Amino acid sequence: MTQPVKILLCDDHVVVRAGLLALLDSAPDIEVVGEAGTGEEAIALAAKLTPDVVLMDLQLGEGIDGVETTRRLTAPPGGGPNVLVLTTYDTDADITRAIEAGATGYLLKAERPEELFAAIHAAAQGRTTLSAPVASRVMANMRKPRPTLTDRERDILAQLAHGLSNREIAKALFISEATVKTHLGRIYDKLGVDTRAGAVAVAKEQRLLP
Repeated sequence: MTQPVKILLCDDHVVVRAGLLALLDSAPDIEVVGEAGTGEEAIALAAKLTPDVVLMDLQLGEGIDGVETTRRLTAPPGGGPNVLVLTTYDTDADITRAIEAGATGYLLKAERPEELFAAIHAAAQGRTTLSAPVASRVMANMRKPRPTLTDRERDILAQLAHGLSNREIAKALFISEATVKTHLGRIYDKLGVDTRAGAVAVAKEQRLLP
């Protein structure tokens, strides 16, 4: 008889963890060995429990987020556990950041239980599993040409990457805050994001920043 896949749950919502625990307990070939509510707790438990797969949410409230937790879990020499992202977020920036951080798979919480079970087994073997909407986004991004930014948009994006506020960017580039906001709107549209962090993440992934 094969050994069950050992799972560590990482989600900051107690109710969600309880639901996942009950669901995974119904699978005879999956064993939940621990649960964490923060990224820091997940890293500590993973070192102690050596799970095969960490089921990782992206938004973890206090402390480091799921992407940074994934990066730290998969960084040790020889690699750590495989990380399967399980989240409600499917923006281009979230997907890109998670995969770049070392996530083996990316699943949405709307998936059917059998899809989750299959993804867990795939992740335990190091095989990539993506939810259909996520896979579609990845393929679409691979096919579409790299967005073309104006010199001014690149300037603003570079300032954004340094963590400057709209007011600070306006002051640094000798333009008005209203102009900064207008350019940011165009940058978001071109990169397919809706946050400052998302813009910086996609820009780095597509090498639009120096």
